[in-house]
Amino acid sequence: MAQRYQVIIVGGGPVGMGLAVELGQRGISVAVVERGREVGRLPKGQGLQHRTLEHFYFWNCVDEIRTIRLLPPGYPIGGINAYPNLVSDYWYPSGEARNKLGPFYFQKNDRLPQYLTEEVLRGRVAQLPSVKIFYEETAKQIEQDDNGARVVMSGSIWPYEDQELEADYLVGCDGTGSMVLNQLGIERHGHDFDTRMALAVIYSPEFHEHTKRFGERTTFHVINPEMHGAWQFWGRVEAESSFFFHGPVAKDTTSEDREYVHHVMEEAAGFPFEVEFKHLGFWNLRISVADHYRKGRIFIAGDAAHSHPPYGGQGLNNGLEDVTNLGWKLAAVLDGWGGDGLLDSYEAERQPVFTEIGRDMIAAGIIHEDEWLQQHNLERDAEDFQAAWKERADGSDEVQDFEQHYEGSPVVFGAPGAPVGIHARLSLRARAGHHLAPQPLSSGSNVFEELGTGFALLAFGVDDAAVKGLEAAAASQGVPLKVIRDSFEGGRELYEQHLILVRPDQFISWVADEAPEDPDAVIRRVATGQ
Repeated sequence: MAQRYQVIIVGGGPVGMGLAVELGQRGISVAVVERGREVGRLPKGQGLQHRTLEHFYFWNCVDEIRTIRLLPPGYPIGGINAYPNLVSDYWYPSGEARNKLGPFYFQKNDRLPQYLTEEVLRGRVAQLPSVKIFYEETAKQIEQDDNGARVVMSGSIWPYEDQELEADYLVGCDGTGSMVLNQLGIERHGHDFDTRMALAVIYSPEFHEHTKRFGERTTFHVINPEMHGAWQFWGRVEAESSFFFHGPVAKDTTSEDREYVHHVMEEAAGFPFEVEFKHLGFWNLRISVADHYRKGRIFIAGDAAHSHPPYGGQGLNNGLEDVTNLGWKLAAVLDGWGGDGLLDSYEAERQPVFTEIGRDMIAAGIIHEDEWLQQHNLERDAEDFQAAWKERADGSDEVQDFEQHYEGSPVVFGAPGAPVGIHARLSLRARAGHHLAPQPLSSGSNVFEELGTGFALLAFGVDDAAVKGLEAAAASQGVPLKVIRDSFEGGRELYEQHLILVRPDQFISWVADEAPEDPDAVIRRVATGQ
């Protein structure tokens, strides 16, 4: 007889483990099927964004993330952009705009290899009694019907026969070659740049010595016209010795061609340096997004849903945002108060976001870089290039109009006709469909410290009559709601709204200055999509 759980997760990388924590903390019984017992040691997925560290705060392991990082405490996170190599006088700092994001998020960003992030998540999962990890097991087949989903797996526990697990829902977090995606028959679409990229992990104190002129930097990005917008990029792994490198190489390059890849790196750097290769692999410069994130009782998340270059840490960060979005919704339905429309909103919110990230940020960024380099050429017109370079450098410190938001979601009271996407500017003002900014309470704690695992109603400068209707509606529908009361001052007036309904993932569902005419309809929509 198959073992029964509420949710099966196929794939126990950081995205799968993040979902296991999100569900396990809510008491949902979870089975994770993961092929590898050991965590791979490639230093990818380095940059953890401010928003991602909020997830770790709510997963009760943010201190572990801060402690396990390889870089020394206080080591600055930021880099440089240089043209056309690292010995040029044409360079400027990059990543400085991130320092301006602090007011909008409850946690600062951080930098550490993905394998350390995975170790923290595995350690947190081990503390959750409702989560069972099936290590060294391979998911071979999935199926579903009206009663649930199943996975057939084989591996070390039962080496001579396949075993089956059953659950109410199944989530594929099994990477770019996702078995779950393929068996569901979901197609992907995107942009292929037809370029082979090397990923080299190197030990080179000499490279560190050559880059000291830039000060303490964690990334080094070379802008070279011959690369047609593709990155030549070093990222620091340890403070003074180890780095990874991304860059275009010949299409027939193999892991045996280390001398050639070393030459590519020296050309990009502009200086010779000794290097010891720890790893040499390759990936293709392409972007693709799944057409759908859900089919019946089965969902996909992370790299199974969106495949793209490792630029800006978008893969890991967005994968963890996927499962934070999906996790509370699955738990709501399994706990009996969420509706199927709430589950549909996972795709409605997350799929458009990464479609725009892939198209308007990553692909458009590569294309724009190539166009800029063709238009401004130092050898052809030095005066034009210098003016364009100065304008580029001066604009690098600006906070861009980029914010993931769900204004057009069916479970959000956004503006009529509003979209879901990334084209919005961060604001302290509370807006339906947008991330809640942190603000202090008169008690001395922060709003984020008072948020729970259910909905929260921020009630600032209003009387009890403005709150009672929503409280009663939530109670009658079984929706968990915590009311946080305070005055409309001390920073809270920056929200510009007296009543703010916050979802379990810290996005805002509804805002107003006074009680709604139909509080039951408000709660019903945000909890069920009806």
